[in-house]
Amino acid sequence: MSKFKKIRKIVLTTGIAGLVGVGAIWAYVKSVSHAVIYKDLESVPAKYVGIVFGAGIRRDGKPSKYLKDRLDAGVLLYKNGKVKRILLSGDNGSNRYDELKVMKEYCVDAGIPPEDIFVDYAGFDTYSTVYRAKDLFKVDDAIMVTQAYHLERSVFLGEKMGISCVGFAADKGDYQLATKNEVREQLALVKSFVDVSRNRKPKYTGGNIDIRGVSNFYKK
Repeated sequence: MSKFKKIRKIVLTTGIAGLVGVGAIWAYVKSVSHAVIYKDLESVPAKYVGIVFGAGIRRDGKPSKYLKDRLDAGVLLYKNGKVKRILLSGDNGSNRYDELKVMKEYCVDAGIPPEDIFVDYAGFDTYSTVYRAKDLFKVDDAIMVTQAYHLERSVFLGEKMGISCVGFAADKGDYQLATKNEVREQLALVKSFVDVSRNRKPKYTGGNIDIRGVSNFYKK
């Protein structure tokens, strides 16, 4: 066998093994989360906290459609007694971009009292949001509030972090870049599995803001 053929065989074998491994990860993540994802309000079980994941704001300072639908879903859960607290998590990494300010104002305008709203200013990605929900806010049970394509990963991370959680799909109509986001999500599932396996630490850790205690709504 020529050297080229040997190398090609190694590459092909490695590639096939990699694809099998990725497929196994996808199947495992879905097995953990699929049965506890809900699309209708009546069937979703009540939990103490609704975790609303950030999803960007528009140039005019309004929430993106992704984010607006997540916030609306969180408000719906709260007003129907499905959750007692709302944890908003997003990116507040610069003075020019304050996603959490928009999220806070939206929820208050929708009728949620500030004392029932908690804010994570360093939820830079899904993993960080869920890790900090458990580590910083002491969340034990929660409803993950985001679009359906994002729920399998969110619920998987919650369960692995020790949070008894379910997912509530915030989908309303069509979304821009939906196909791109769904493809990206498949890669993110694998990354999340690796992050959990090596217990990756978020950029900011530590502290204690008990979700059952006094809200940090007015702090920053």
